[in-house]
Amino acid sequence: MDLSIRPRRLRGNESIRRLCRETRLSPDSLIYPIFVDETLTGTRPIPSLEGQLHYGLDSVGQAVEDCLAHGVGRCILFGLPEHKDATGSSAWDEHGVVQEAVRLIKRSYPDFYVITDVCMCEYTDHGHCGALCGHSVDNDATLELLAKTALSHARAGADMVAPSDMMDGRVAAIWARLDEHGFQNVPILSYSAKYASAFYGPFRAAAGSAPSFGDRKGYQMDPHNRKEALKECALDVEEGADLLMVKPALPYLDVIRECANAFRLPLCAYQVSGEYAMIKAAAREGLIDEYRVMCESAVSIFRAGANMLITYYAKELADAMRKGEIG
Repeated sequence: MDLSIRPRRLRGNESIRRLCRETRLSPDSLIYPIFVDETLTGTRPIPSLEGQLHYGLDSVGQAVEDCLAHGVGRCILFGLPEHKDATGSSAWDEHGVVQEAVRLIKRSYPDFYVITDVCMCEYTDHGHCGALCGHSVDNDATLELLAKTALSHARAGADMVAPSDMMDGRVAAIWARLDEHGFQNVPILSYSAKYASAFYGPFRAAAGSAPSFGDRKGYQMDPHNRKEALKECALDVEEGADLLMVKPALPYLDVIRECANAFRLPLCAYQVSGEYAMIKAAAREGLIDEYRVMCESAVSIFRAGANMLITYYAKELADAMRKGEIG
């Protein structure tokens, strides 16, 4: 062994370990999910997501204040409407729950960056991500609904729209509609590689978006497939997406790395509800150190190649970054 080569020299104390870190993190890379319930006054704990809350329109400012207090300046909004129907018409209502939440936030916190989830599952009475033709989602009919929804979000003041439906051609449809109406500067964050995952369970309970029949395997991706994610991302790039996303995050670190290598667009990862809930459950049983596992899992996602992260731990991670314990 050549004793002149001593990698441990660079691990000797905290100062040199921080100096030599390969993965640098910032609170600017964190996005916090906010659930707004049109029927709610005040706040309500979300049973399936320990430590998370539903907010009414009267209290959504509290969610923003909490984010800002931790140095998190970006959110993604999910709406729980009062009214649901077969086509999800509340999704593009000018005075819908997300539209009103955006207006309230931007009125009081104009510099707080608001991304809106563009999908139909929270708004349809059947829980699927688009208009139905029999028991299948009608891809092309859904594109019009998504375009109308994205436009209504942009008109309300959303900084970015994020289609999560996995319909073919949705990015092009949204891009064309925004451009037609003068919102060409509103970026599109596409859920490009969204897998048909079992890790979404706690979110579906929180958002009231579980399908009433069947599943979403007909439009979300097969977890067995890696190269298909590259195909989906390439199509979104062609259609005009500004940012790409891989969802979930931890079970798909290989996909994050492949997409980061293949595309020049910023890459987002979504540490989904099931990932968060498992950490919480294991910590509650005393099996893991929640803080350390939270930090390590986030670092792994960024190390794999993500440029930004949607996570229910955004506020806690921002605190850890400011302390220098990660990043």
